Amino acid sequence: MACRAERINCTANTMAGILEKFQSLGKGNGVRALKDMSHGLTVIRAVPYVYTVCRKKSACDYCLHRKEKLLRCSQCKVARYCNAHCQREAWQSHKRECKCLRSTLPNVPTDSVRLVGKIIFKMLQNPDATSEELYTISDLQSHIKEASEEVQDGLRHLATALQLYLKEEIQDISQLPPGFQAIEYFGKVTCNSFTISDGEMQDVGVGLYPSMSLLNHSCDPNCVIVFEGTCLLLRTVKEIPKGEELTISYIDVKMPTQGRRDQLQRQYSFTCDCHRCLIRDKDEDMLAGDADTSREVERSVSRLEELLSQNKAEEALNLCKTLMNRYYLPDKNIHQLKVLDCAMDACINLGLWEEALQFGLQTLEPYSLYYSNYHPVRAVQLMKVGKLQNYQGLFTEATKTLMQAFDIMKVTHGRDHNQTQQLAELLNDCEANMRGM
Repeated sequence: MACRAERINCTANTMAGILEKFQSLGKGNGVRALKDMSHGLTVIRAVPYVYTVCRKKSACDYCLHRKEKLLRCSQCKVARYCNAHCQREAWQSHKRECKCLRSTLPNVPTDSVRLVGKIIFKMLQNPDATSEELYTISDLQSHIKEASEEVQDGLRHLATALQLYLKEEIQDISQLPPGFQAIEYFGKVTCNSFTISDGEMQDVGVGLYPSMSLLNHSCDPNCVIVFEGTCLLLRTVKEIPKGEELTISYIDVKMPTQGRRDQLQRQYSFTCDCHRCLIRDKDEDMLAGDADTSREVERSVSRLEELLSQNKAEEALNLCKTLMNRYYLPDKNIHQLKVLDCAMDACINLGLWEEALQFGLQTLEPYSLYYSNYHPVRAVQLMKVGKLQNYQGLFTEATKTLMQAFDIMKVTHGRDHNQTQQLAELLNDCEANMRGM
């Protein structure tokens, strides 16, 4: 399969006549529509100012395509690529960080240290270069003054780590871009970076898309962000009349109101007062069942995720079954739902298709409750379950499930997105198999 960088021609389309920056009441800068927008529209296709692969992911440093076997950079041994083409294309931006990565071995810098390093190298290489129409890298807010002392202390530690990381390339403060303050830029990265996900909504990288940082948060947004390789697509999921603010969700909304507010305050330094937060929508459903039991299961979720990240699928599945046998919680309880998700993933890794489907089917109703209307996470979940049904010859059921996924994905991703096209091909195969029964 060709890597995404070879398939996608992603250029930042103009925002003139589409969006404008404005002062959003109580939120500072924001973006609003200059004309009526229908749902299922790609408002912006944006390329990153800088980006880096997630350190613990098996993905190409250039195109972010996930692949088990990748070619390592022969010099730093850290950067990995799909093939020689990706390595050549990446070299111009990689060559300076390559020296820095070599100097830190066997230690590897955190994603944020590597990202800020790339910002510095880009600013030094071409300080006037910018493709941003509404907001530039220098305009980004760091919110350091509003951050807790604990957060500020963490930023100072990152600044120290950056200094050690850059020592091969930058020995003196005079070699930094004019006015550059490391702590300030780590604050900008914390508040403004986007987690880049693949078609299956798995995290593969982190990047800065400065103009997209103008988008304010809502727990019930009218837009979503999906990615095609490193290209960010801003898609409408509701009708947006002229003059209305465009919003996205900064976090996974599948958590109670207080959890969402705590995370937003901790990372972005604001308290959400959207309609969902004010009415505490779905909180009772999310924590349904006995409160003590819910807390017991919650405490085990991080262990489950750790086991799966370590490819210990059998151990993870055994823990899932133990939790489900020992404690009873309704499937809509978000901690029970996480256990079901982990159990499905473990079964898929172990080739236990029937069990995987059983667990997957149990997740669909809660997913429809928490990811209502058009949400890419729900589309991907339906697609996973539909694949399992199709694999087991349940073509009628698979067709119905995959059609639900397609109806959502053509809005959240668009018909031309690679993931939507894969889903359409799978749906066509499934319908052909059903006709041949």
